[in-house]
Amino acid sequence: MLLKPEVASWWRIHEMFHFGSLRMFGIIGLGVGIGALSVYLVQTRGLRALGGETIDLTPKPEQYQAQLFGGIVFGCGWALTGACPGPMYALIGAGYLPMLVVLLSAIAGTYAYGLVREKLPH
Repeated sequence: MLLKPEVASWWRIHEMFHFGSLRMFGIIGLGVGIGALSVYLVQTRGLRALGGETIDLTPKPEQYQAQLFGGIVFGCGWALTGACPGPMYALIGAGYLPMLVVLLSAIAGTYAYGLVREKLPH
């Protein structure tokens, strides 16, 4: 699903950041639009999960410093690997074995976060 439209392609991502094509912006915009519509419908129609549970959309407290730092780390990882974490598994499955380094790095980063989580500002 991610490989056929080349959403996981480094070249397509590179093309997007150089404004060479609107393809990726269209795909991302479509995802944001569907997500926004889904949240709107859950809030206004009282939709429930498939198991019948209510869906709680309580906003989290705003933590600008943490979000800024997280965004910078995410962006640096994306720049270094040329891949967003979303298509990481699709790329591994398609045979791009260097993505295993990205997967191991993501696991190591998650583990490191778990070690320092309590020491970070809340």
